[in-house]
Amino acid sequence: MPRDALQEARRQMEICNACRYCEGYCSVFPAMMRQRAFADADLTQLANLCHNCRGCYYACQYTEPHEFALNVPQALAEVRSESWERFAWPRGFAKLFQRSGVAIASAMAIGFAVLFWLTQAVRPESGDGFYAFMSHTMMVAIFTPAFLLPLIAMAVSVRRYWHEVGGEAVRLAHVTRAFARTARLADLSGGQGQGCNFEKGDRYSDARRWMHHFVLHGFGLCFASTCAGTIMHYGLGWEAPYGLLTPPKLLGVPGGVLLTIGCIGLIWLKMRADDALADRRHWGGEMAFILMLLATAVTGLVLYAASGSSAVGILLPLHLGAVLALFLLTPYSKMVHGFYRLAALVRDAQIADRRAD
Repeated sequence: MPRDALQEARRQMEICNACRYCEGYCSVFPAMMRQRAFADADLTQLANLCHNCRGCYYACQYTEPHEFALNVPQALAEVRSESWERFAWPRGFAKLFQRSGVAIASAMAIGFAVLFWLTQAVRPESGDGFYAFMSHTMMVAIFTPAFLLPLIAMAVSVRRYWHEVGGEAVRLAHVTRAFARTARLADLSGGQGQGCNFEKGDRYSDARRWMHHFVLHGFGLCFASTCAGTIMHYGLGWEAPYGLLTPPKLLGVPGGVLLTIGCIGLIWLKMRADDALADRRHWGGEMAFILMLLATAVTGLVLYAASGSSAVGILLPLHLGAVLALFLLTPYSKMVHGFYRLAALVRDAQIADRRAD
């Protein structure tokens, strides 16, 4: 990681540690106040605890034009983004994606869509619904490794993070506390329950927290829908297509709607937010992730609405191309930040308990 990013974050953390005005704002400040000096690994841990709510910036008396020129959200965002690049496996592609994410994601999604469209030349002789255009066997052969390989890449990345920050043997109590904060998205409210300052400057807003909830729960419902379809297919012998009142659709349709609303909301908020409080260099990669999620949700909903029509032959490749691009790019997109932040919260719980003892 460039030394200037770490040195600037260290300078700002030392000033914050002397001031302590923002003590109750989020998980970063209680963790910061447990120590007097900050090693590189300490800064990486603090940066991944930060959710960029920006409340500390608008409460701070030492921002520009003060000579200290504090900008904690930006300083930690730079360290955080650089850590994701450094821990990613393989490392080189992460850096490229963060800087040209929209172009890479678009090219991959369109390219995969064209390939899926071409495979219809060898479509099965019989099949219902989507399987009339592409066999179940082919879908499984393509998407199983496309799902498992990114999981392996993310596991390697998070393991590198855990090793750097000095992670210890994990206890259930620490994981439970971390999941509780994650489920509530507590740090998106500045830790005080009144919202954050992401898009409204010195005015509080819960909009970003709600949009994250829509995305989180929408994605969870879509994943549950896929799991339900898998169980029904292999465990019960009940093959697709599934009707509206079956578990895959009762989970997947609301999930797609929530995901669409959340992604559109996050794009709107990101366009309104002050980019001087973020890492400008990684704007493209962050936006690409949201656009990939949105494309997956919208094409899935449109595809379901068009079931039984000739439009499926065009819409199915578009949806599968978006899904495949999302899967393969997940280890290098902002999707991985959820795993790092969960690991950071687990590590924070470990440190807090050790200090208490």
